[in-house]
Amino acid sequence: MVFCLEKEEPRLRLRSAMVHFHASEVQQLLHNKFVVILGDSIQRAVYKDLVLLLQRDSLLTAAQLKAKGELSFEQDQLVAGGQLGELHNGTQYREVRQFCSGSGHHLVRFYFLTRVYSEYLEGVLEELTYGPAPDLVIINSCLWDLSRYGRCSMESYRENLERVFVRMDQVLPDSCLLVWNMAMPLGERVTGGFLLPELQPLAGSLRRDVVEGNFYSATLAGDHCFDVLDLHFHFRHAVQHRHRDGVHWDQHAHRHLSHLLLTHVADAWGVELPKRDYPSGQPFPPHEFFNYNSTEDFSMSSHLGCGPGVNFVPGPLPPPVPGPIPHGQHRGPVVHRGMPRCAPNSPYHMPRMGGPCRQRLRHSDRLIHTNKLDRQPPAHSGTWPG
Repeated sequence: MVFCLEKEEPRLRLRSAMVHFHASEVQQLLHNKFVVILGDSIQRAVYKDLVLLLQRDSLLTAAQLKAKGELSFEQDQLVAGGQLGELHNGTQYREVRQFCSGSGHHLVRFYFLTRVYSEYLEGVLEELTYGPAPDLVIINSCLWDLSRYGRCSMESYRENLERVFVRMDQVLPDSCLLVWNMAMPLGERVTGGFLLPELQPLAGSLRRDVVEGNFYSATLAGDHCFDVLDLHFHFRHAVQHRHRDGVHWDQHAHRHLSHLLLTHVADAWGVELPKRDYPSGQPFPPHEFFNYNSTEDFSMSSHLGCGPGVNFVPGPLPPPVPGPIPHGQHRGPVVHRGMPRCAPNSPYHMPRMGGPCRQRLRHSDRLIHTNKLDRQPPAHSGTWPG
């Protein structure tokens, strides 16, 4: 969802319901794309699930979700920090990971953040300025900001949010899509590694602080017309998939998160996704799966655009992609290029939205010149490059 404060309403809602992606479809959606993910351990799991889904239709293991700073994960590489340095839970912890597919058509990078804006983030932005420009940036930082930086943490968080969005607006190319992931709901008892023993008294108020922080982050992201994905809303009833530490989530939750995120990205890029009917033999979990405890319902204010949406209903993995295609036959494209969210008046001009909103080239324009991972540009036709 994109917030535009000048109109006081969401500019446009997603046109379609969430799609359950096959690995082959994720490969096509992110073909020749450079994806950058910034944030804490939750966003590291977002990175890991995306890296796995770019390779095969399977879920992360519990061990993969728990691991941090490992030298390699599913063909990726630890670039800096982690086990190359010192593993700890301090605010100076660093971890940079990168995955490049064997075909060379997909590049995904992760930076661990302990604060939404800092000197370290400026260094990251400098890397993005002088290196390949990202096509998609996914970012969140909230829990560390609100629990590890003193009594005035909320005020500092608001100031740093404004700084980071201003800097992102300055550094990222207009063609880059930025998605702000709102923080996910916390449990009543929080014991995550980021919360030191001496800070445990803060755990009780941290749940409410996250809701307030989400409000400010969504508002400020909207002021810059960046995209916002309200994970707090989508996972408010999925408490049985949250770990006992009150912070982290299991592999089913993270696969659902990936589907939500990729559906949002496809909509922003004007990509039409397949509509598939699942076999009747693959039911969703029973109603007992959900916990509708009212204490877990942190619905956001209506003026933030967080109206009724898709609740978390994790089901079975998508049916596997059929086997090898017989010789001489070709399967039709499974992802098609559709109309972008804001259709330009011509292929070369994107009218500027009101106020500080960014000009954004959509998929139909970006195919022509966004070509960093593969020097041979894909054919500019009516279908997504395979």
